[in-house]
Amino acid sequence: QVQLAESGGGSVQTGGSLRLSCAASGYSYRTNCMGWFRQAPGKEREGVAGIHTGTTVARYADPVKGRFTISQGNSKTTVYLQMNSLTPEDTGVYYCAARLPCLDAKELLSAPEVNSYWGQGTQVTVSS
Repeated sequence: QVQLAESGGGSVQTGGSLRLSCAASGYSYRTNCMGWFRQAPGKEREGVAGIHTGTTVARYADPVKGRFTISQGNSKTTVYLQMNSLTPEDTGVYYCAARLPCLDAKELLSAPEVNSYWGQGTQVTVSS
């Protein structure tokens, strides 16, 4: 049973930073794609960033490019999302996802319901 557990959400003011973590367990693939999605109140879920744990190639949605950085831990089963220069538009529930198998994080971000697993989500609130 694949399980993903997020942590690190919270409340910050505009311009602040947060770091989210996602720990994955329960699968035997040595490499896969992991990423982050978010959903703001009243809006559809959107992809934020993804990374292939083998190649470490990362993909970002345009709204977060230059502000967010996705990275992985040494074990390749933990990913982090460093979020800087946060704005109220970044507010939402952030979900960690993994796609098994996966050749490029674009696959996860463009088709998030295919071969994917999800965490429960963590709230990020940015106040002005």
